[in-house]
Amino acid sequence: MIVDDRIVAYIHSLASDDSEVLMQIEKDAREHYVPIVRKETKELLKILVLMNQPRHILEVGTAVGYSALYMNQYQPEDGKITTIERNEKRIQKAKENFAACKKEDRITLLEGDAMDILRKLDGSYDMIFVDASKGQYIHFLDELLRLIPVGGVLISDNVLQEGDVVKSRYAIERRNRTIHKRMREYLYQITHMEEFETVVLPIGDGVTISVRVC
Repeated sequence: MIVDDRIVAYIHSLASDDSEVLMQIEKDAREHYVPIVRKETKELLKILVLMNQPRHILEVGTAVGYSALYMNQYQPEDGKITTIERNEKRIQKAKENFAACKKEDRITLLEGDAMDILRKLDGSYDMIFVDASKGQYIHFLDELLRLIPVGGVLISDNVLQEGDVVKSRYAIERRNRTIHKRMREYLYQITHMEEFETVVLPIGDGVTISVRVC
C-alpha cells in the first residue's frame, strides 16, 4: 500500500454508490481478479471528467469496460469514449457490459494491440486515460502527445507500482526489473517534458495527471 490501509478504507466509506449495473460489473471484476481502477482512483476520474467536461475521451486498456462506463456518466450528453483492448475474453465481456448499459452508441471499442492502434488514430482527444501494460507507457508517450491538444488532460494509472517504483532495481524481482525501469523512465520523462505540466499523486496505485500546455 502507498498510503495507510485505514485511510483507504475510510475514503471508500465516503464514496457514493454507483448504479446497480455498475456495482455488479465492479463486483464481478474484483471476484475474478480483473484489473479495474481502484475505488479512490475512480472517484478522482469522476472529478476530473466533471471539471474538464471532455467530449472525446481515449482510454488505453478497457478490461471489462468498467472505467469507460463510469467516466461516460459524467461526460456532456454528446460525450463519447474510444477504448482499446487486446484480451479476447475481456473484449467480449466489455461488449456485454456496454450493451447492458445501452452505451454502444457512446463507447467505441477498438480491438488489438494498443501501440498498433494508437499509431493509426487521428484527430484529438480532450482527455486520455492510460491503464494498460505498465511496461508500455513509455512507448505510448509519443503517440499520446500527438493525439492530445493544448489544454487536454492525460491521466496515467498504476505508476507507483505498490511503492516499488522508488526501490533500487536490485530490490525488485528479476522478472519485474524491465517494467520497473520503464516506469521510472516514464515518470521522469512526463514530469520533465515542456509540453506537459504533471503532478504525481499517491492515490490508488499512483496516478499522474498531465495537462498539455504547449
